[in-house]
Amino acid sequence: MSIPESLRIFLDENQVRHEVLNHPEAFTAQEVAHAIHKTGKVLAKTVVIDADGKHVMAVVPAHHKVNLNAVKSVLKAKDVHLAKEDKLRELFPDCQLGAMPPVGPLYNLPVVVSKALSERPEIIFNACTHTDCVKMEFSDFQKVINPIVAEISEIPPEAR
Repeated sequence: MSIPESLRIFLDENQVRHEVLNHPEAFTAQEVAHAIHKTGKVLAKTVVIDADGKHVMAVVPAHHKVNLNAVKSVLKAKDVHLAKEDKLRELFPDCQLGAMPPVGPLYNLPVVVSKALSERPEIIFNACTHTDCVKMEFSDFQKVINPIVAEISEIPPEAR
């Protein structure tokens, strides 16, 4: 499998220098990090949040979990919860379930990214498949995605 044309066109039109990394099939962010021989600190996972009925991409390091209360505070929302699976299929028709790239403008979704990811020089994320990733400079990601950067994630006790 390769990355969808929509993602390739988005990156090319925005003149984003990037590299596509192919890897053995992996389903969790930590499995992907292991498959590409990278730390979970640079591999981003995308979690789709429903905030007061509007969908938002929360992007956190692979070894972190989203802090929903922090997202709620950042977005000044009243009700925040994880998006339902059927909604993910609707929002990301060109992606395998759970392999959404944090490319909000492509899907007309706002993006909130963990401050922990912003402190790294590069970011790697799923490219709509369970066998492909995109690697780019975080500064380029920030320029084309224009995310809100905030403390929205934490390392769960079992990962410490």
